[in-house]
Amino acid sequence: MLQNDFSKILLSAVEEGFSSLGESSKQAIFFHLEASFQVKKDNIPKNLSGFKDALEALFGPGAPYIEKTITKRLHEKLGLKPDDTCADFLGCVYTARKRTTSERERVTK
Repeated sequence: MLQNDFSKILLSAVEEGFSSLGESSKQAIFFHLEASFQVKKDNIPKNLSGFKDALEALFGPGAPYIEKTITKRLHEKLGLKPDDTCADFLGCVYTARKRTTSERERVTK
């Protein structure tokens, strides 16, 4: 899978994760990510650490719920079995990217 494809899928998973809170909430979250934390929607895949920090600042102890929702959607979109052992958001996303790349390489060999 190309990096650009993964980024699009990740952004879609983020949108769906935020949508679970309602459409107006999703729009408000994206607004605050950019206005308060300088995390633009299109740059989330390139700035995962900043995105995670912003989620923690916005949601406090509720951030893991949002992160888990996003990673669940990401795994679904990539056709991967959810990794229940993955506790850290950044690790889950990086592992999903790596698993997808590994799967792709095996298929093309």
